[in-house]
Amino acid sequence: MTMLYRLLSEDDTSAFCHKVSEALAKGWVLHGDPVYAFDAARGVMRCAQAVTKQVAVPYAADMKLGEQ
Repeated sequence: MTMLYRLLSEDDTSAFCHKVSEALAKGWVLHGDPVYAFDAARGVMRCAQAVTKQVAVPYAADMKLGEQ
């Protein structure tokens, strides 16, 4: 088994919640707490959430993590 890691990020809108919800629906698991930061250049709050997933394929740097 291979453990995969992704860091999902987005502006603080419902799009972020949908991105995380989609990952959870595909079997990814929350890893740690979400984080928030102010993007001063754009004047918006940004969110990030780490997720992990165990897969039965070997890791490859060119794999599309969102498709696992």
